[in-house]
Amino acid sequence: MSILFELRYPTKWYTKAFTAIVAVAFFAGLATLAIAGFLVYRIVKPQRTSSEINVQSFPGRPEIVDFDVPGIGSREGWFFPGLLKAPTIVLCHGYESSRGELLTLVSALQDHQYNVFVFDFTAHGANGGVTTFGYKEADEVRAGLNYLSSRNDVDAGSFGLWGYNLGAYSILREAESDKRVHALILDSVYDQPSQMVKYEVEQTGLGGFPFMARAAEFSFEWLNYDHREDPPLTKNIGALAGVPKLFIEAQDDPELALITHQIFLKAPDPKEEAVIPHGNFVELSDDDKRTYENRVVTYFLLHLPATGGPVH
Repeated sequence: MSILFELRYPTKWYTKAFTAIVAVAFFAGLATLAIAGFLVYRIVKPQRTSSEINVQSFPGRPEIVDFDVPGIGSREGWFFPGLLKAPTIVLCHGYESSRGELLTLVSALQDHQYNVFVFDFTAHGANGGVTTFGYKEADEVRAGLNYLSSRNDVDAGSFGLWGYNLGAYSILREAESDKRVHALILDSVYDQPSQMVKYEVEQTGLGGFPFMARAAEFSFEWLNYDHREDPPLTKNIGALAGVPKLFIEAQDDPELALITHQIFLKAPDPKEEAVIPHGNFVELSDDDKRTYENRVVTYFLLHLPATGGPVH
């Protein structure tokens, strides 16, 4: 009782110091959780990049289409036709980006007779909501593939997927259970969505504060409680044996490059690894962008030829 009384009504210097330390730690923890919660809110609701482009005036005869995502709603996509019955390349933008920023890559692929499809994820472009960094975005990829498979002018069972960070996670998550995917290009992919949250917190400059990144990951995991049992992608990556995979790592983005390299090491063959000096396709210089486009087109030409035939 005397110990409890002393802790409750401290009279000695060391119990006063202990009580003060506990109080400071408690309020510091509360402050960390509050700041982390605010950061996560800002992260999962990014400032949207508009896709207000007059696609009808864009070369390549694009078609504006709608497809439904179960549990989410309608999505708008842009379909760029290639050869009849040819494979379709689906391009999935990264975090804080949009489909409109991928149009030069679209053109490079369409010029080689591929059908190409782009759309905006939740919380990007004109779409509201919050990002889950891939948990639900993979459902959007699947819905897009289901829509494309219903068309009679494409090869319904042959798709190539390209994605950057958020897009890369989403397409890899979908590809692990989708036999229609025959080639993958994964640029700056991560293994679990919480890794991307940690990465974004560190980009704010607050990641160096004690427990800040972990508190943000905890907040994000709480928001996505339904996915608490979801394993990292590397748990099921063996399902992609036989599917060609190109992993792209940017030297100016070492944290994501390291995660991508670790996934590459665990991935089954066939696989390739490319290290480039600068990441994020939409921010590359014109010369670097052309080099990147050539790399992407060449990979798909080698592993998913753009051959087609008559529509029946």
